[in-house]
Amino acid sequence: MALALRFTASTSLYTQIRLTSQIFIPSVKSIPGRVRHTVRCICVSPKTSDEKIVRRSANYQPPIWDYDYVQSLDNKYVGGTYVSLAMKLKEDVKKMLKEVVDALDGLEMIDDLQRLGVFYHFENEIKRVLESIYNNKHEKGNEDDLHTTSLKFRLLRQYGYNVPQEVFENFMDETGHFKSCLCKDIRGMLSLYEASFLSFRGESILEEARDFATKNLEQHHKRKDSDQDLASLVSHALELPLHWRMPRLEARWFIDLCERRPNMNPTLLQLAKLDFNMVQATHQEDLKHMSRWWSKTGLAKKLGFARDRLMENFLWTTGLNFKPQFSNLRRNITIVNALITTIDDVYDVYGTLDELEIFTNAVERWDISAMEQLPNYMKICYLALLNSINEMGYETLKEQGIHIIPHLQKSDEIKRGDTPKSIQCYMHETGASEEDAQEHIKYLIRETWKKMNEDRFENSAFSQTLVEIAMNLARMSQCMYQYGDGHAAQGRDTKDRVLSLLVNPIPVEY
Repeated sequence: MALALRFTASTSLYTQIRLTSQIFIPSVKSIPGRVRHTVRCICVSPKTSDEKIVRRSANYQPPIWDYDYVQSLDNKYVGGTYVSLAMKLKEDVKKMLKEVVDALDGLEMIDDLQRLGVFYHFENEIKRVLESIYNNKHEKGNEDDLHTTSLKFRLLRQYGYNVPQEVFENFMDETGHFKSCLCKDIRGMLSLYEASFLSFRGESILEEARDFATKNLEQHHKRKDSDQDLASLVSHALELPLHWRMPRLEARWFIDLCERRPNMNPTLLQLAKLDFNMVQATHQEDLKHMSRWWSKTGLAKKLGFARDRLMENFLWTTGLNFKPQFSNLRRNITIVNALITTIDDVYDVYGTLDELEIFTNAVERWDISAMEQLPNYMKICYLALLNSINEMGYETLKEQGIHIIPHLQKSDEIKRGDTPKSIQCYMHETGASEEDAQEHIKYLIRETWKKMNEDRFENSAFSQTLVEIAMNLARMSQCMYQYGDGHAAQGRDTKDRVLSLLVNPIPVEY
């Protein structure tokens, strides 16, 4: 997939999805970790030394992950010994997939591989199993239970097979509602719930399935079921459905859950832990490389009003694509994210209207001579932008023959002023209550996910690589803003995620 399209998709969706990612917060009036803007007066450039210009400060805290800490990160899971062991484990798993006979066994194994984060090693084997299951769908006597039907539906749709929502009609009564006797089947109910988030627009059966499953799972959750494994899965799903979760965080959580499973396949679990640590080692090298770049730009030291969030900007990229072979993608998008974050603060926090007009014109000219008219603090920002994007464009043109600089120039044409959150906009435009506004935004997000689900199919105008990255960006946005502004505020949740994904390997015994 062309890198230009990746950048265009990621940078535009980054700002768009941020507007709608606040839906799970309790209140827009009081968001944990939210940074409030304040106003202060300071003196500025020599041209206006006798004037006092009102500038704002967001009072951003310094980064908790400094340069020396990032450079000190170390991971022993590199080298021939671990590579050889991983290859052996992968061959063992491939053999298991090849020997799958029962459809449910195959589906559950694929589900485990996905949630454990090692599915990308077995794409051909997974497709072979799913192809066989899909082609046998019309066999006589093929009457699956709710769990099997739901799991089959979710995985087949995820891989682009055209499975109709009508497969759930067997579980509905004559009034068009799901049968009440299904409520006792918690595993089936959980699978139905997860499957419902693979819906398309206008699929009323899956809307009914989501409401029905959600209601019954919530009631079950209140009863504190004795099966702790199942209870954990239910609680996890109700917080956020699997389809909307950041894959890497899901893998880390699911590995911990599988440690407690008495019947867990030890080969799968061992491979998952080893692979997680080996991929983490690659991410650490990417992060250290980007930390050196960020330090070299001097933006953090010279622009004290802006967010110094190299770690968080890199974390976004692991959500977009964690696979080890995509280091260049992660590094380049980290550059884009860091520049967007800095320029966003120049526009929203610090710059005056006159300064921003000059800066905007300079970016449109894309010429180093244009920086002469800029105030000093903008010169360093403009120079970092120009140099980083031109270097990235040169490397991409040299390696792939694609000219991406025009696409990157167009990304965040930023306007002056704070970006209002979607909930606040809707309340202002319609006079709706905060609760009604939240429900409306939830509805819009569900509908957007349905559109993205439809783009998984072969007749889509977009490549599957782009569709998956767009979906992962939505997942990462939900993750970063679920409990407040995780990008700027450096709260407990973001810190824990960084530690589990990028710092601390999983203990492994051999």
